[in-house]
Amino acid sequence: MGEPGRPTAEEGLAQQVRALREALERSEANTEGMVAALGSFRNRVSAIDAVVRPAQVADWAVAQVRMHALSMANVNIDRTIEVAEDILVQLDIARRAEATISKGPQEDIERYLEAMDQLKGIIRFFSSHANSKSCEGLLNHVNDLLTHAALMIEDEFRQLMGTYSKPIEPDCLFDCLPKLICTSNGAPEAVEEQPSNSSDLYQNPMLIPQKILPLLHDMAHQLVQNGNHQSCYTIYRDARVSALERSLRKLGVEELNKGDVQRMQWEHLKTKIGNWNQFMQIAVRILVLPKVKVLLAGERKNCDLVFDGIAFDKDQCFAELAGLSFMTLLSFGDAVAKSKMSPEKLSLLLDMYGVMHGLRSEVEVIFQGRFCCEMHEAAFNLTKSLAQTAQEALVDFVEAVEKDTENTIQDGNVHPLTIHVINCAKPLLGATESQITVVTRKILQALQNNLDRRFKLYKDSALGYIFLMNNIQYMIMFVCRSEAKDILGNDWIQMHRRIVQKNSTHYRRVAWKKILDTLSVPAASGTGPSASEFSDTGVSRTMIKERFRSFNNKFEEIHTTQSQWNIPDKELQADLRLAVAELVVPAYRSFVTRFGYAN
Repeated sequence: MGEPGRPTAEEGLAQQVRALREALERSEANTEGMVAALGSFRNRVSAIDAVVRPAQVADWAVAQVRMHALSMANVNIDRTIEVAEDILVQLDIARRAEATISKGPQEDIERYLEAMDQLKGIIRFFSSHANSKSCEGLLNHVNDLLTHAALMIEDEFRQLMGTYSKPIEPDCLFDCLPKLICTSNGAPEAVEEQPSNSSDLYQNPMLIPQKILPLLHDMAHQLVQNGNHQSCYTIYRDARVSALERSLRKLGVEELNKGDVQRMQWEHLKTKIGNWNQFMQIAVRILVLPKVKVLLAGERKNCDLVFDGIAFDKDQCFAELAGLSFMTLLSFGDAVAKSKMSPEKLSLLLDMYGVMHGLRSEVEVIFQGRFCCEMHEAAFNLTKSLAQTAQEALVDFVEAVEKDTENTIQDGNVHPLTIHVINCAKPLLGATESQITVVTRKILQALQNNLDRRFKLYKDSALGYIFLMNNIQYMIMFVCRSEAKDILGNDWIQMHRRIVQKNSTHYRRVAWKKILDTLSVPAASGTGPSASEFSDTGVSRTMIKERFRSFNNKFEEIHTTQSQWNIPDKELQADLRLAVAELVVPAYRSFVTRFGYAN
């Protein structure tokens, strides 16, 4: 890379090394001749050793010193030749590395990164071995090459991050959600036979292709080693921020405030909250932490892979790239939590609370570290705020339930209010807070109070008891089949089963008392019609016939009336039929056995 006709720094250094090696070789030949001459001289003077011994000792000492000096010179020559050969090897490596750098990283990025490492090795070699100023030119040249290469790698890193940081399509994200939260209204809903390991519920969309991550890591490592720490950080953060924000925009995520929520129409708000519930779970549950697949966790995993082993604050990078998008998501929840929620909107508010409460452990894992404390705190505060707003709305809801005056159910079936209250209570069942447990009890008690009041509106008290049995049985079955069993306890279930049984007893007494009365006859008085009018039992045949006729008429009347009533719970229906049969059949059989021949 020098000027035409003028040798480069490494070429000049190579010429000097070769000249040095030739001089050292000539010096070595001279040394060997001198050693041979000294040996011959020693043989000649051995004959006069006895005569001139004192002088010989002195001369021999001088010769020994000279011999040692020559031996050391020989060793130094060998070492110098070895160093010269190492220098030539390094110069050859430098030429090949320079050729690779000149081609640019696009042709073979991995070979390009390897060439940069070789240049760094050359700098370390000459910095530790060379003491001649003639190496300064070579070192300056190699440093210039590295600076140029680092700029090229920075551009390539930026291009690759842009190419492989595309927004995720909504269909891909929704496909990754577990089936238990993909409901028609957007609210979480459990399904049967879910895998015991929650991680099995999720698929794994690739935010950055797996094959490109090691290459990005190597490039980032080079950039940081060359002092381009900040530019590497900025390139990565900006690319991933853009991709994350575009992914959420494709989902329809937008920042809303309290006023926006207050002005929103009910159906629009319902849709927004349903979408938000899914957005939150997409944002916090889709990609890779160890067996917890989340979108934002995927971003953290990308940071970990790209900057693994690099002196780089990954927590800060993740916090900056994920913070804005996550806070935008939380803003809608915060706006809802600060809004006045009417009782009919309570179920949606509880859905939101259920989502945030269910994500608490994953938020703890994803948003750890001092740079993520703001997001962690914001998520915690939103959950707390939703719980508080829910409790306030629940108090209003309890009052509304007790005061509800919607028309009675003509067939005694489960009242829509009961169904609505149970549906509103479902999102609470995953909570463990004592206050939520207390409120759940209050809601069900308010519902029961309302049912007791509605019972009094029935002109036919038998139908009223059917109504109470249906609705309380519905509550019992809901509790038995859900987490409410753990919240309310077995005592609550047993107490309400006794209430159903008590209402069943009242129903049988009220509904079937008149028909049982037709099967009773007064004792014979001994006066009145002729003896032919009396059976052997002393009861008038006319009266017996009347009793049979009355029984049939009453039974037909009860059948006609009660066939219009409804008991949707098949088990309750079967139990009630058996109880009626055990009441009526023995009485009728006894009457027929006693008076049947007289009919």
